[in-house]
Amino acid sequence: MKLQRKNRLRALSLGAVAVSGALALTACGSDDNGGKESGNPSTSAKAGSIKCDDAKGQLLADGSSAQKNAIDAWVKAFSQACGVQINYKGGGSGAGVTAFTQGQVAFAGSDSALKPEEVTASKKVCNGGQGIDLPMVGGPIAVGYNVPGVDNLVLDAPTLAKIFDSKITKWNDPAIAALNKGVKLPDLKIQAFHRSDESGTTDNFTKYLIATAPDNWKYSGGKAWQAKGGQSAPQSAGVAQQVKQTSGAIGYFELSYVKDGIKAVSIDTGASKPVAPSSESATTDIAAAKVVGTGKDLSLQLDYKTKAEGAYPITLVTYEIVCDKGNKSDTLPATKAFLRYIAGEDGQKVLPSIGYAPVPDEIIAKVRTTVEGLS
Repeated sequence: MKLQRKNRLRALSLGAVAVSGALALTACGSDDNGGKESGNPSTSAKAGSIKCDDAKGQLLADGSSAQKNAIDAWVKAFSQACGVQINYKGGGSGAGVTAFTQGQVAFAGSDSALKPEEVTASKKVCNGGQGIDLPMVGGPIAVGYNVPGVDNLVLDAPTLAKIFDSKITKWNDPAIAALNKGVKLPDLKIQAFHRSDESGTTDNFTKYLIATAPDNWKYSGGKAWQAKGGQSAPQSAGVAQQVKQTSGAIGYFELSYVKDGIKAVSIDTGASKPVAPSSESATTDIAAAKVVGTGKDLSLQLDYKTKAEGAYPITLVTYEIVCDKGNKSDTLPATKAFLRYIAGEDGQKVLPSIGYAPVPDEIIAKVRTTVEGLS
């Protein structure tokens, strides 16, 4: 089993290298994803197999801002191939679930699986069915920081909990210094930023703290931030922007937002060396996830307490939420075609080059089967 996982991770790593050049061409407006063929709805993209079938019109969607950069890349390729306009707001997981259960969107993105009461609410808009969770995007929740002169920073769960609970307030605190021997830490105030909106990223980040630092993190968790103090901003992009422009800042967001002056913390998990966030280190952790959903629901249980070598522990999986039955007839063909593409080999190959982790083979195979059965 270990050998099989090792081979799979090696294949994903090689796939990330192979796709980076192809994605760069896409970003420059290449027709490699089928743009020249968009007039024929039954054709597939040249670079892969974007099958448009009867997809037409436009789709409205909302939800996870953590997956926004992945959605943007997918939408560009799919729209070029099929001529379908997809408007994904990325207003946060909470907003997405609410929009879905109110029948405002064809699908929603959420970094947390539907709660029982949300499944019940979805039955009102899914005629004869209910909302289900389809894991589509994996990735690390990076802890990004902006501390002048500090290029490499290691933190562990108890220290992170104290920082985000306003119990550690200076960057040269002894607890931080003990994890960063030889690093000159400034006498600088810590500016901790969290999400102001309801967020699956917050839910997963605090689940990590609850699981690994229960003595230092006494909150129950959920999409809404509960700790006192700190500063807030909406969506992953908003938190990242505040960290970028604030000296002494720290915040949490998806790895693709770590750029332009933001550096990422490496986590001391108890393994032989600290683990930095990356597509590969997140995949190592997500590969150990268990499917805990019932029926067609494929929600996962992640291992936040992992001490496996090279496994980054603060990960999330973004679910696309859709009706298993009772999808609106005018949007079902386009929804199904888009989900088929992003769950397919070509869609998943895009992820590593933009800071995400593909969903492990055994799980994504179940997703593909479920997508084909949507009605």
